[in-house]
Amino acid sequence: MSENSLRTAVVTGASSGIGRASAEALAQAGFKVFGTSRRPSSGGPDGVSMLICDVTDEASVNFLVETVLSKTGRIDILVNNAGLGLIGGAEESSARQAQIMFDVNVFGVIRMTNAVLPHMRKQRNGRIINISSVLGFIPAPFSALYASTKHALEGYTESLDHELREHALRAILIEPAYTRTAFDQNAVSPDRPMAAYETARQNAATIIQEAMRTADEPRAVADIVVKAATAVVPKKRYTVGKLASQLSLLRRFVPAFAFDKSLRKQLGLDRV
Repeated sequence: MSENSLRTAVVTGASSGIGRASAEALAQAGFKVFGTSRRPSSGGPDGVSMLICDVTDEASVNFLVETVLSKTGRIDILVNNAGLGLIGGAEESSARQAQIMFDVNVFGVIRMTNAVLPHMRKQRNGRIINISSVLGFIPAPFSALYASTKHALEGYTESLDHELREHALRAILIEPAYTRTAFDQNAVSPDRPMAAYETARQNAATIIQEAMRTADEPRAVADIVVKAATAVVPKKRYTVGKLASQLSLLRRFVPAFAFDKSLRKQLGLDRV
């Protein structure tokens, strides 16, 4: 019996994409894994027990955590993966649409984290692994709302990590770039589209679709999730794949004006 077989992991948004791959990878690494989805899911990840949870509903979150604890007595790893995407100009979304996105991508993480931390602190063992994005540290025209949720998640996670270390816990960021999932297809549309942004928005959507053809597989992210979950001394953040690593280095070391110019050129905005 491996050491991990005595440990329990919870992965939100595990019915597809990065969440599914991460849940399967943790199960293969020996963890007892519970995955979540908002609706009943058939044909879930191999070796994973699927449960229903809506991260925007505190009662649903608390019921999930109590259910897992009743079955295993502990939660060692929480992977906050559930999220929404949106492609559109910032002005094209109402404040209400922004609130909905933050409720899933940021407050959903906070609800899940708050629900498991009392048990992790009692164990003096546990890791919160938050699936962020390269859009957590670079700007993203026509993904302003999504990028802002990931920027918020980065600040929350880094601050939380400092608070948790004295309790032998860690909070960790995973930062993928383009990942070959149905993310772009499932992205929310702006709720008040405007002609002024139509062409540029469509260009941005096309660029994302083209990038998905050569994007990293979800398993690449899942492998890093397992690494973050099992490392004796985990890093504060992990980029995933060559592109994400390059962007991280460029953001830190390339002058701001040069980075800005390159970004606009890649997105077809260099004429402005």
